[in-house]
Amino acid sequence: MSMIEIVAVLLGIANIVLIIRRSVWNFPVAIVMVALYFVIFRDAKLYSDAGLQIFFAAINLYGWWSWNRNKDDRGVISVRRLPATGYALWIAGSILAIWAWGAVMHAETDASYPYWDASIAMLSIAGQILMTRRFVENWHYWIVVNIISIPLYIVKDLHLTAGLYGVFLVLAVAGLVEWRKAERA
Repeated sequence: MSMIEIVAVLLGIANIVLIIRRSVWNFPVAIVMVALYFVIFRDAKLYSDAGLQIFFAAINLYGWWSWNRNKDDRGVISVRRLPATGYALWIAGSILAIWAWGAVMHAETDASYPYWDASIAMLSIAGQILMTRRFVENWHYWIVVNIISIPLYIVKDLHLTAGLYGVFLVLAVAGLVEWRKAERA
């Protein structure tokens, strides 16, 4: 456990709380958090997770712009649902991406647990894109990401980060509940 990990964890909690509230301020908080996690994951040889942080920085810039453009008359961010066919395609695409990225990480790097790490990375990319586009289904992805991340981070002695993902799991369930309420409203 390092000071950088402690700060990243605190920013991570703040970020998810802001997302649940549909606040555009989640994006600048996320950008700082992912910069710190890039260093943490790189040092732990979790290269897929480290690379994921670069993607997160870029998609958070886009999300910040997008959410600011999609406020209703009251300044509230609206949410929506994917059609069933679209959701099935997202799931199939995610499975294919996990397999492909895991194979690359296994063959080309000394990555720890390349397929496990690739699962977290690819599902996180899908979840982040769905969140940025304001789809309720993003929370399904984050729930799965959190469930599979916790044991990996424990194995890699990132106990504080594993604890953070436990908090993220609870917050993801809360986010799903809140966004479903917002969808109905």
